[in-house]
Amino acid sequence: MNNTEIKEPIDLRRMTLKNGLSYPNDKELLMLVLGSGTKKMPVEEMSEEILKVICSCNPENWLDRLQSIEGVGASKALAVLAAMEFGRRHNRSPQAVVNQPLDVIPFIKHYAMQRSEHFIMVTLNGAKEILNIRVLCIGSKNMAILRPAEIFAEAIKENASGIILSHNHPGGQAVPSEADIETTRQLSLAATLLGLPILDHIIITKNSYFSFLEHGLLQACE
Repeated sequence: MNNTEIKEPIDLRRMTLKNGLSYPNDKELLMLVLGSGTKKMPVEEMSEEILKVICSCNPENWLDRLQSIEGVGASKALAVLAAMEFGRRHNRSPQAVVNQPLDVIPFIKHYAMQRSEHFIMVTLNGAKEILNIRVLCIGSKNMAILRPAEIFAEAIKENASGIILSHNHPGGQAVPSEADIETTRQLSLAATLLGLPILDHIIITKNSYFSFLEHGLLQACE
């Protein structure tokens, strides 16, 4: 073994072989993909930094941001992104449409683990299949900072037929604030005028969720 590389813990591989790929958490999955870190950046820390990048910026910026992490470089960055793209391609099914909040939660639930608030936009095509998932902003406690132009511009570029908004509540309570409700109402009105309806706004926590649509805070769109 190259003495500049530190392999991932053997126990992680052993436990994954024993219990299956549902056993590792997201950081540990990245450790398995990377296989090794460096003396200055052990694989555990490298995986954590990579996970932060993936959860804090949008796909078009991933490659550059990953390569800026010490010890990652082009090879490891491409290995991570190739694994993600392979999984995306082979897990997208024509039958996997978003008909209710529970359908989209598996694709965004990892944001519930973040310590700061992440505001997410999920774009859908006419068949209600997911086109893209984007981070709109991070760290604010007030949705009012979201500008319609920032939200709708990318959705229009993707020829989306509708969008779902989501944000996590790190405090653990899946209850909308008055600002959440009012801003969602205003964004929904603007989206309808553009012919790009907001199909739902979902607040996620580690153990629960709140759907604006299910609670009558958004009008259902067919």
